[in-house]
Amino acid sequence: MGAEPGRPGPYSQMWGGWSTGFAISATLLAGVGIYGILGYLLDRWLGTPKVFAAVGMVLGAGLSTYIIYLRYGKQQPDKRAHP
Repeated sequence: MGAEPGRPGPYSQMWGGWSTGFAISATLLAGVGIYGILGYLLDRWLGTPKVFAAVGMVLGAGLSTYIIYLRYGKQQPDKRAHP
């Protein structure tokens, strides 16, 4: 008993929100990782004791959260509303 062509089956509806959750998690981890590594490299270059690595990780988490808000958090205007 498969789904009709063009209509999602019951299993695709059951797992529908997982891709959004994985995308949000990946964005957060990538932001913390990339900015943390950049901070670590800056620490090694300047000879500081892991100050910029910590700052980079916090900055990456904040920027990732902002990107997630822009992508998923804003309310979409209702297309059925009157102009």
